[in-house]
Amino acid sequence: MEITRELFKPVNRKEDGQLQNMKPSLTYWQDVWRRLRSNKVATISLFFILFIILFAIIVPMISSYSYSDQIKGQFGQKPSWAHPLGTDTLGRDMLVRIAYGARISLSIGLVACLINLTIGVLYGGISGYFGGKTDHIMMRIVDIIYSVPLMLYVILLMVVLKERMGGLFELPVLSVFKTAGVGLVSVYLVLGLIYWVDMARIVRGQILSLKEQEYVTAAKTLGASNLKILLRHLLPNCIGPILVTITLQIPTAIFTEAFLSFVGLGVDAPMASWGSLASAGKDAIRSYPHLLLFPSIAICITMLAFNLFGDGLSDAMDPRLRK
Repeated sequence: MEITRELFKPVNRKEDGQLQNMKPSLTYWQDVWRRLRSNKVATISLFFILFIILFAIIVPMISSYSYSDQIKGQFGQKPSWAHPLGTDTLGRDMLVRIAYGARISLSIGLVACLINLTIGVLYGGISGYFGGKTDHIMMRIVDIIYSVPLMLYVILLMVVLKERMGGLFELPVLSVFKTAGVGLVSVYLVLGLIYWVDMARIVRGQILSLKEQEYVTAAKTLGASNLKILLRHLLPNCIGPILVTITLQIPTAIFTEAFLSFVGLGVDAPMASWGSLASAGKDAIRSYPHLLLFPSIAICITMLAFNLFGDGLSDAMDPRLRK
């Protein structure tokens, strides 16, 4: 068939309007961001998380007090212009101490995120990809680790660190842990020992369902190594569940640290943690209720923001909800 000029017709107004009203094509992540922004609850939660991060960074920098400074004549003061959140029974500014507590909580969330991304994802990916006896042995190890109570881990680690490993903190390489204290270091180690097991189980389930897909068979036929298939083909297709799981596990890690500090197994005095602040506030709740109120509100709202943002991210990354 010969193509001539008579075969082409100019576009009329109706057709031109339809072409202009067509939505531009979006990538997967652009579509995820669009649907996440349309979720007002998740958006507000994200802004609050960013506010907590800025609060933890900026307030200790601009404040004239440290978390351990005792202000003479300001013992147990109620909230005022000089001290917006009041002072504790030793005259320390509660605003600065809550900001330092936010730093500890955010560091716990960061440690949990890194542990999940390194140990949990790789462990679960290897277990699910190779399967068979490898999967059976690796999952039994996960079951054994998961069966030991969290509190038992913390108590044993604190005893070992205080009695046998305290001298190691004097080394230049480990001097940073001396500032953090034995309690906080034990919390970090507990997260490193057991916090990745849930992520490993989730990634293993995803890999078991993905490794039978046609693109995996094609990669094997082309001679791709097992490591390349796992890192470049399987794990990138699990990024959605991985991000959602991390977002939902961060508040769990924050609450774990707050609970351990509340019962006296977390950070060491005079360092400030939301759990230790709440523990100190409960003893003076009748005389100084604000000492318990403000740390408790910080814990509750932060956990709520992470959970709501995680739910919104889960909906945004679900391909079945795409329109």
